Amino acid sequence: MRPALYKSGTSRHHGAMRTTPQFFLCALGLCLVLEGALWALFPDGMRRVLRDVLNKSPDTLRRYGLAGVGIGLLLVALFR
Repeated sequence: MRPALYKSGTSRHHGAMRTTPQFFLCALGLCLVLEGALWALFPDGMRRVLRDVLNKSPDTLRRYGLAGVGIGLLLVALFR
């Protein structure tokens, strides 16, 4: 139950990032736009990257993945 102090549709955390399914889908859509733009603009380069990824060891890919998660979390923390 929402306290009477706050109007419907407003948040008590002014300026805080919304955590609604709509916001999540918007962020996911932005990721797809960026990836699609890379494929549209640089198809040969993307194929080359995929070929290179297949030759990497699982440990290397795991490190890249963890680095991406860390950078993503840092960006979210800085700009939210």
